[in-house]
Amino acid sequence: MAAVGQALAVLLVGLMLMVSGAQAGNEPSADGNGYQGADYWRDVTQGVSGYSTVKDLEAGVLINRSGEGWRQVRNDKVKPSGAWALSLTLLVLASAFLLLGRSRLREPRTGRTLERWKRLDRWLHWSVAGMFIVLAVTGLSILYGRHFLPDVMGETVFATWMQGGKLVHNYLGPLFLVCLLLMVLKWALRNRFTLVDLKWLVSGGGLFTREHPKAGYSNGGEKLWFWFLALGGLAVSASGLALDFPAYLGLREDLQLANLVHAIGSLALICGAFGHAYMGTVAVEGALEGMVTGQVDESWAKQHHELWYEEVKAKQAGQK
Repeated sequence: MAAVGQALAVLLVGLMLMVSGAQAGNEPSADGNGYQGADYWRDVTQGVSGYSTVKDLEAGVLINRSGEGWRQVRNDKVKPSGAWALSLTLLVLASAFLLLGRSRLREPRTGRTLERWKRLDRWLHWSVAGMFIVLAVTGLSILYGRHFLPDVMGETVFATWMQGGKLVHNYLGPLFLVCLLLMVLKWALRNRFTLVDLKWLVSGGGLFTREHPKAGYSNGGEKLWFWFLALGGLAVSASGLALDFPAYLGLREDLQLANLVHAIGSLALICGAFGHAYMGTVAVEGALEGMVTGQVDESWAKQHHELWYEEVKAKQAGQK
C-alpha cells in the first residue's frame, strides 16, 4: 500500500508540473512564442505592429484601422458635402442670372479694339481650362459615378468608361500641373493685390453700388480666382502625384490624407470654376471675346477696366 501511495503522489506531482508548464506556454513571450488566441486577435484588430520578415514600413501591421476612418470621412462627409456644394453653387448662379440678368455695355461699341490677351496667354488659359474640364468630369465620375452611371450607361459601358477615365485622369494630371505652373509664373505679377482691388471687392464689383468700380488690368474678383486656382491647383496636383506614385509617399495614412486633400480641393475648385465660367460667358457682355480673339472693344475696356484703359490710351498717345 505504501508503494502504491508513493506512486500516486509522484503521478500527481507530474500532472501538476505538466499543467503549469502548459499554462506558462500559453502566455505571450518576448519572442512571440505562444502569442495566440483572444489576446493575439485583439491586438491585430487594434492595429498593433508585430514582427515580420518582410522589409516594409507597415509589414508588421495586419489590419490598418485608419482605413476604416478614412472611408467613413470620404463617404459620409466629403461626398455628400461636395454634392451639396456643387448643387448650391449652380443654384446661386442660376438665381443670380434670373434676378440680375446680364451685365450689358452702357455705351455702344466703338468698333475700335484693344489687345487684351496675347496668343501665349490665350493658349495657356485654354490649355488649363480644357484639361481642367476633362479632369473634373473623370474625377466626378470616380467619386460619384457608381451611384447612377451604371443605370444610365449600363454595367459594361460604365466599366469601360471608368477604366479609360481613370487612365486619362492619372496621365493628364501631371500635364495640367506643368501648364498651371507656366500660367502662374506668367501672370503672378499682374495679379498682385492693390488698394484699388480692395475697393472693388468691398463694392462687390459694382453689385452693391450704382457705379462700376474702377479696376486695372485685372479686377479684385479675377485676382481672387487666380490665386485660388493657383494655390488650390498646386495642392490638388501635389496630392494627385502622391496618389499616382504611392510607393514614394510611404505610409497608408499619408495616402489617405492625400486622397482627402485631393477630393476636397478638387470639389472646391470645380465650384469656383462654375463661377468663373459664368462670369466669363453669360454674365458679362463682351468678356469671352477677349479670351477668344485677344481683342476687346474700347467701350468694354473703359467700363470694366477703366484704369487699364486709361493706361493703354496714354501709351498710344505718347507713341504718336
